Amino acid sequence: MTTLTVSAAPTATTTTEESPAAVPSMPSIHRRALLTWLAVYPAITLTFLLLGPYTAHLPLALRTLAMTAVVVPAAVYVLIPALLKADHKATTALNTRHKNAA
Repeated sequence: MTTLTVSAAPTATTTTEESPAAVPSMPSIHRRALLTWLAVYPAITLTFLLLGPYTAHLPLALRTLAMTAVVVPAAVYVLIPALLKADHKATTALNTRHKNAA
């Protein structure tokens, strides 16, 4: 008979000074929604312009499938991470500038 034992993993302690640098803060849900929209709207528009003539003869469900097959991966893997990174850099720069001015 095999016995399964579970032990608690050792926990690492962090100081208060390490936490802010280790974990970047996420933008608010409203800001993320705006950034997502800023990625998705132009991507859909561009995809319609590029693929529209080639998919015009297809039924709506297949056109939508083709568009989302292009837009969703582009947005999830490229556009949204790039916008989140740019937002983080801009927010950090503004916060640094604000702290230096005070």
